[in-house]
Amino acid sequence: MSLLTSKFNTKYDTAPFSKIKNEDFLPSFQEGIALAKTEIDAIVQNTEKPTFENTIEALDFSGHILDRISSVFFNLNSAETNDEIQKIAQDVSPLLSEFGNDIRLNADLFAKVKTVFEQKENLNLNPEQTTLLDEKYKSFSRNGANLPEDKKIKLREIDKELSKTSLNFGENVLAETQAFQLHLTDEKELSGLPEGTIEAARSLAKSQEKEGWLFTLDYPSYVPFVTYADNRELRKKMAIAFGSKGFQNNALDNQENVLKIAKLRFDRAQILGYATHAHFVLEERMAESPEKVKTFSHDLLEKAKPAALKEFAELTAFAKKLDGIEQLEKWDGAYYSEKLKQELFNLDDEKLKPYFQLEKVLDGAFTVAQKLYGITFEETFEIDKYHDEVTTYEVKDNNNNLVAVFYADFFPRKGKRNGAWMTSYKSQFIKDGANERPHISIVCNFTKPTETKPSLLTFNEVTTLFHEFGHALHGILANTTYPSLSGTSVYWDFVELPSQIFENWCYEPEALAIFAYHYQTNEMIPIELVKKIKESSNFQEGMATMRQLSFGLLDMGWHAQDPSKITSIKAFENDQFADTQLYPDVTENAMSTSFSHIFQGGYSSGYYSYKWAEVLDADAFEYFQEKGIFNKEVADKFKDNILSKGGTEHPMILYKRFRGHEPSPDALLKRAGLI
Repeated sequence: MSLLTSKFNTKYDTAPFSKIKNEDFLPSFQEGIALAKTEIDAIVQNTEKPTFENTIEALDFSGHILDRISSVFFNLNSAETNDEIQKIAQDVSPLLSEFGNDIRLNADLFAKVKTVFEQKENLNLNPEQTTLLDEKYKSFSRNGANLPEDKKIKLREIDKELSKTSLNFGENVLAETQAFQLHLTDEKELSGLPEGTIEAARSLAKSQEKEGWLFTLDYPSYVPFVTYADNRELRKKMAIAFGSKGFQNNALDNQENVLKIAKLRFDRAQILGYATHAHFVLEERMAESPEKVKTFSHDLLEKAKPAALKEFAELTAFAKKLDGIEQLEKWDGAYYSEKLKQELFNLDDEKLKPYFQLEKVLDGAFTVAQKLYGITFEETFEIDKYHDEVTTYEVKDNNNNLVAVFYADFFPRKGKRNGAWMTSYKSQFIKDGANERPHISIVCNFTKPTETKPSLLTFNEVTTLFHEFGHALHGILANTTYPSLSGTSVYWDFVELPSQIFENWCYEPEALAIFAYHYQTNEMIPIELVKKIKESSNFQEGMATMRQLSFGLLDMGWHAQDPSKITSIKAFENDQFADTQLYPDVTENAMSTSFSHIFQGGYSSGYYSYKWAEVLDADAFEYFQEKGIFNKEVADKFKDNILSKGGTEHPMILYKRFRGHEPSPDALLKRAGLI
């Protein structure tokens, strides 16, 4: 079956997963690229004078079929991959990179775009059209359209090399994650571990026909292990394995890949006339420049560091008092933090988990969205899926119109990468009078149900689900004309606002009353536990802030300077972490070699944006708190100015329209208890 069709001939034009075979992908990509090139040729060969409609708009709507094929394929490569799909990704990535460059370096096409761009003032465009024109012009100028021919060729080579190297980086991280297993056969070594974690480890061992228990580096296995296992040596073993992914001088080593990616990015920025990769990236961000990011980070660090040092001293004293530990190591952090948290708040994740059954938490997120934005989620069995564990929903408005299709995929399995993310199978846009609605998905890695228990979430996983669902709402409620400005297609340091603000509802008694019910007794979560969740939300906030800032500063270290002098990744990292280090260094470990956010995802020069978005989210949520967390007027303003608007205007304009003023970091510092 060719995937080449403008409509999939399925309900709501959803992806026909069960009919797609792996061998369909490569020919479909090749045909899709050819078709998109034909659409581009039609724009270039049009003999009428270039206008906004026949050039800029036509360009944005071109390549729609190729986009759909890409979204199906690359989402599968993240959530349901195998050797064959990874091999196809290696073949396809250079083709797509080449095609992107064919467009961006097409001199005749750029000439037409430039003609329209130069008449901008006389075209009487609305804000969305103005943004689209600016974006299209910049997509050429920022990718070398104004360069001489020899530099264009060099740029193409770099882009091809970059796309291959970062794919390779990601495959190595996945392979290293899956290569390690801790196999335990002595029950004494399970001391301290939660029952659910033990049960999951036993069923994994059983599935591999092994005795005892198997623990892996997948988050639902790794995190509880280093948080609860009493055996310090085993925690150390797990932590070192986790921290040495891509840093073992073996066939899966990522050190060369990291150096290569950083250097290629720097060379690319230089060819385009920018001082560094960070200067190039940040030109298109709210933060604008590396200097501004560093100032922002160091200002927050100054506020957080005294608190972090104090918290670390308390943790050290606590571990010494409890177990005579003289020197806290990285594999002690989560373990003693959890013990200290229990002592201070008597709040144990294991006590909370029974109140957070996955299905109820998801329903809770649906209900919060309904109360705020008037949309409902109804499970449907008429939509094809790529795995049995995926659930599908129709999202409708008050008048029963389709708003979106929603997919949810919650459990770890072979071929699914770690972590949690939101993605899209089809963008929203308006064409020929029809509002094409989006197909949105969230993917997480939570503990699977067992024979005796449903999937029960830690509170941290509850906030993860709400976080990804917040991203999903940004996609679901999109309402723009052009696909490239729709949904989450916004400045990178703005994209985390909808996700991070949605996490706030997890801490509010009024929202918890909707979904936090004991899975066996159906009693609501006791109000004293809710109070403790709220009180403990600031627990070790100084350390958490410093940790997050350290990752952002490492990212800036790689990308805001010439990396060609870096020879040892380890020495470089130690240097970058000097200001933020609390624990002694672990020689076997490096962060960069598995720092997928910046070397494979889109976060290079953008990791600071988590903290940046926290400033926005704390400031924005303060508005909800002032008026009521389900206040319709504030919710409508958030929906109309933020969620539905995508990237149609500069985010600061949209934010001020919602809030009435620029965001202030004070709300965040207050919430974090740092002022």
